Amino acid sequence: MSADPILSSSSIMDRLSLTGKNALVTGGNKGIGRAIAHAYAQAGANVAVIGRNEEDNIKVVEELTSLYKKIDAKPYACNVTDEKLVFQVMGKIVKDFGSIEIACNNAGIAEWVDAEIMPYSNWQKMIANNLDSAFLCAKAQAQHMIKKGYGKILFTASLSGKVSNYPQHQANYNAAKAGVISLTRCLATEWAPKGIRVNSLSPGFTITPLLDELIKTELGKQYYSEWISRIPMKIMGEVSDMQGAAVFLSSEASDYATGIDLVIDGGYLAW
Repeated sequence: MSADPILSSSSIMDRLSLTGKNALVTGGNKGIGRAIAHAYAQAGANVAVIGRNEEDNIKVVEELTSLYKKIDAKPYACNVTDEKLVFQVMGKIVKDFGSIEIACNNAGIAEWVDAEIMPYSNWQKMIANNLDSAFLCAKAQAQHMIKKGYGKILFTASLSGKVSNYPQHQANYNAAKAGVISLTRCLATEWAPKGIRVNSLSPGFTITPLLDELIKTELGKQYYSEWISRIPMKIMGEVSDMQGAAVFLSSEASDYATGIDLVIDGGYLAW
């Protein structure tokens, strides 16, 4: 007779802990990425903060090491659209920390532009920053995780990967994020036999520096009330609202979850 899994499993709080794990966050120096870096450190993980701006990386690392005394954190400057640099930085992180168990590929950009006048270069830049970077980082991370037979890869996708947001026009962003969600499923099934779980987190409208900048534009001011009207909770999310989901999908508590996209949107998709 097999053991009772309820009585034989470690406690759920122990399974949610990231103590002893090494994690990284791309785009970890601001917005949702910074929030997830803090969540990982709070849960006990050592954290590598990756971003293009070295000063911003260092600032977040200083926050982490001053607030969470038992963890280690280090900054890494990298353009995650450059394959050579991505593989170099992942190798450096493994050398510095000893391993990578958790990788949150969060880096990305956004813009609004009408499709009929969108320069092709804008399309290419969006795909490179939001989709190509996700693939390149995951590919580099998997090579290290496969050797251990275990790893958690988490992509930051978006509500915009599931719907055509209204009333803003952002076909390039939406397509890139839809690609991230599909990439999640593909890598999850391909790497499941190798012990790697791959999932994505899709925030709805969330208050970040990026969204703040868009809201300051004339179009943003017009669109804000429309967005709120479509959210049943009638408020935008905070970056801290993404922390619980990120920790869950990066912990042993979600070991049987792979290929899922977890939406945190205040009910937007429920309508």
